[in-house]
Parts: sequence; structure tokens; C-alpha cells
Amino acid sequence: MAIFKNLFAFLFQRSSAEERVAAYVIREHDRGRALSEILEDRYVQNRLSEEQQARLLDRPEIIHAIGGDMIEAARAGVAAGQSS
Repeated sequence: MAIFKNLFAFLFQRSSAEERVAAYVIREHDRGRALSEILEDRYVQNRLSEEQQARLLDRPEIIHAIGGDMIEAARAGVAAGQSS
């Protein structure tokens, strides 16, 4: 059983790039910037795929720092970007 746990552990790990971008998003939001604007930054775009950006919006620390309503609006924006 432990073999299977280790085999699929990578599915639940977050990359260090995601950690750094999450800290960046929180810091920039605390400075007064809008979440949609922050997600369009080259720093975010160059480090995370669209899928990783969507996952970023599910992180508890981001939800807590930004607020649920703003997260939903950002998710809609990311989803619109994936479909185009």
C-alpha cells in the first residue's frame, strides 16, 4: 500500500513556483491591486500554466487574503482565457 501512496504523491504536491506566485499574489493584493490585474502580470503568466493559475485560486491562503467573491470572478476570467 505504501508503494502506491509514494507512486501518486506527486499528484498532491505543489510546485515551488506555485508557492512563490501565491505569495506574490497576496503581497500585491495587500498593496491594493485588483486580482484580475495581478493575474495578468508577466510574473504570473511566465511561471504558471493556465491550469496552475486556476489551481492557485483554490488555495486557502489566497481565498482568505482576497475573499470568496473576488476569487469566483477571477475563476470565471481564467476559464474564459482557457476556452479562447
